[in-house]
Amino acid sequence: MRFLPVHRQALMVELDDLQQTLVLLQSLQAEPIDGVQELVPAARTILVYFAPHRVTAAQLVQAIAGRNLQGSVQRSDVLVEIPVRYDGEDLADVAQMLGISAHEVVQRHTGSEWSVAFTGFAPGFAYLSGGDPIFNVARRTTPRTKVPAGAVALAGTFSAVYPQASPGGWQIIGVTDAAMWDLARDLPALLQPGYRVRFVDASTASAGADPRLADAAPVQAAAAVPPAAMGDTGQALRVRATGLLTVFQDRGRHGQAGQGVSASGAMDQAAFKSANRLVGNASHLPVLETVGGGLVLQSVGENVVAVTGADAPLTITTAAGRRWNAPRYAAIALADGDSLGLGQPTTGARCYVAVRGGY
Repeated sequence: MRFLPVHRQALMVELDDLQQTLVLLQSLQAEPIDGVQELVPAARTILVYFAPHRVTAAQLVQAIAGRNLQGSVQRSDVLVEIPVRYDGEDLADVAQMLGISAHEVVQRHTGSEWSVAFTGFAPGFAYLSGGDPIFNVARRTTPRTKVPAGAVALAGTFSAVYPQASPGGWQIIGVTDAAMWDLARDLPALLQPGYRVRFVDASTASAGADPRLADAAPVQAAAAVPPAAMGDTGQALRVRATGLLTVFQDRGRHGQAGQGVSASGAMDQAAFKSANRLVGNASHLPVLETVGGGLVLQSVGENVVAVTGADAPLTITTAAGRRWNAPRYAAIALADGDSLGLGQPTTGARCYVAVRGGY
């Protein structure tokens, strides 16, 4: 067992193999350590988030190091059956790698029970372990730029189902219509850590032993907002230059690692909250996080904005061409046509831009 510092509120526990990881995870879940806020397991590591005012890193290391890594992992009572059409484009290649027929690949994939070891990569993506020992499959030498949603795949000793279309390098052996991620469910991720999973050949068996597969409503695509809707309040910010990287960020979704959802959120939480408070918003509303300067926003109507975070020069340019410098960490009134430009930071990297009323 090895301990690696991450930052003042997290440390990484490194273990020898997946079995030790799962045993330790189960121990920490069964007998929690006071002050631990979240556990994020992977194949050979557990990321431990903790509250420093309740437990120190040294105390945490001592408490975890004393845990017994021997023994087996108790299996969940939940069994999810996933119907699969085994017509994946890599099925023949996998059969050749393993020295068996494509038919036997399907038999072995459906003939053993898998379990969710951990989640990650994308919301609803579950790493399944415990299948037939023959499965130890190399990833593709060239990953695909787009793997279809529902693709059932193999990599190493793991199997998984891609919850949405995304790049990926796993070997695709089939596809399922079961929704791995559905916001209409109480738990959007179909597969949770510890769940047992059995794949069913859809050509020989009826689908959907798990009632959630039948009852879950499909996720509807979000409707595009017509441009005219932006003008309903007479206020907007028009993007004249995006800068190096500008994205919307909020305070994140902490505690959702079990569904494969990373905490994400603003990198500088204090600056994020300050920007909102300066313009009179609730502190949790989304803001623009921009890296390296270069962002230029033009006011449509009258707006109040604030810029926090990195020490970057701010310039206001009126519609008539007059220019002056604006302060950071202050409410800035923009008239119709005024442009706010963020220069390259001299200290720090990320700036946060909030607008009164929110985006």
